[in-house]
Amino acid sequence: MLRISRLLAGLSIGIAAAGLVSAQTIQINRENKTIAISTTDEATATADIAAITIGFEIFGADSLTVSADGGKLSHAILEALHKAGVEDKAIESTGQGVERNKDFDEKETPEQRAKEQYIFRQSWEVSVSPQLAAEVIRVSIAEGANKSGAIEWRLSDRKALQAKAAEAALVKARAVASQMADGLHVRLGELMYASNETPNTQLYFTRPPHGMAMMNTMSASVSSVISGPPLEIRPQTIREEATVYAVFAID
Repeated sequence: MLRISRLLAGLSIGIAAAGLVSAQTIQINRENKTIAISTTDEATATADIAAITIGFEIFGADSLTVSADGGKLSHAILEALHKAGVEDKAIESTGQGVERNKDFDEKETPEQRAKEQYIFRQSWEVSVSPQLAAEVIRVSIAEGANKSGAIEWRLSDRKALQAKAAEAALVKARAVASQMADGLHVRLGELMYASNETPNTQLYFTRPPHGMAMMNTMSASVSSVISGPPLEIRPQTIREEATVYAVFAID
């Protein structure tokens, strides 16, 4: 009983010394002479891909007219993107279609409503480097893409970041195990087993997750984007978490 009491006391000392973080569990097996630890750490990197929503909506008196106008606008926007250096493989359609307009402004006259009987919408996801994001938005809006600007930030080599997070978790596991061993007055031996127990992907952003606000109308604010200085767009930070289960020998 004395030996067990000393062991538990040593364990309490070790826990206090280790400054344990959340998502961490520790097991000590006296028979197998091991310390098993499950601990979590993270790694961060700056996003290197900006997936930008580019789109528009226009109104027309009938479906044929609005579809024809939408086709012309669609080609103009894509041509502007190509001139800005965006390759076809970086452009993916996310939606398009024409439908009857059911949402009129109460202040509109019958003549105005007659010209807005149908809506044509089209949108794309354009994936470019963060350095090209502002120019993509600028040229698209200049051609009439009045539903553009939202950005989803991504990382091209996500697996490498996951591996870095797992490596950090393993380093933390050894540090905590070493302090546990000191508290128990035993010597920490070699790593006997390790696994990436529960990889947990998370993101955090330096700005709101939706990126930037969608441009809804070709108004004065849009004109300032076209003629003024480029938008200040900064890539966001991506974080990966990894949980590692490690077993160390003790002497």
